[in-house]
Amino acid sequence: MSALPPRPQAPCRWAFFLDIDGTLVEHAERPDAVHADPALVQLLAGLRAAAGGAVALISGRPVSFVDALFEPLRLPVAGLHGIERRDALGRLHSHPASGKSLRHAVDEVTARAAHHAGLLVEDKGLSLALHYRQAPQLEATAREIAEAVLDDLGGDFEMMRGNMVFEIKPGGRDKGAAIEEFLAEAPFEGLIPAFVGDDVTDEFGFAVVNRRGGHSIKVGAGDTAARWRLPDAAAVRAWLAGCVQDLHAARDAV
Repeated sequence: MSALPPRPQAPCRWAFFLDIDGTLVEHAERPDAVHADPALVQLLAGLRAAAGGAVALISGRPVSFVDALFEPLRLPVAGLHGIERRDALGRLHSHPASGKSLRHAVDEVTARAAHHAGLLVEDKGLSLALHYRQAPQLEATAREIAEAVLDDLGGDFEMMRGNMVFEIKPGGRDKGAAIEEFLAEAPFEGLIPAFVGDDVTDEFGFAVVNRRGGHSIKVGAGDTAARWRLPDAAAVRAWLAGCVQDLHAARDAV
């Protein structure tokens, strides 16, 4: 991999797809401790303007959390790994499974996790996550809890492993599928996709972008199918700022 990914050059137009945790902001010990500073919000607003609106956030977070994080900015966003998605026109698309079954699963995971200090249950509404970031030694225990509850849920749900987390979610949805849906709609349709992410859950997006001849960018260490790499969230922001500059320069040159 090259030390730095390329930046958009005229006359090519790019569509930007961006993970949040570990990509635009550093991971926090608790999911609710993540913070987006005003400079990041301004950067994303500038990128949206420079890219003709072709910027979407692709996250494991609920859409409502993403909106609150980047307030007052409201971008197209795929939340919960694509279980819910707001398109560029503001329409919300949702792909839930049985809410009754998931409510029982949240209660069961919470009860089991309560016996292990350091495990944290995050109820996302349409999915749930069991975090072990505060107790890395409990990875095997967290997996056992998630797998046991998943067995009780049946075939409509699946377990997805992420960065220090196991997530139980409706099956058949992932970040790659969400990117495919965006690329079939304006203003993303026909553009070169670029996706930046840090987690194993982002590999689905990298695969889609690679198939479409786009730019897949992994943040941090670890095996990946991505074609490029950036070291951390600060480097991602610097790269995006350079993209904004290049896009404005290309527009001014026309």
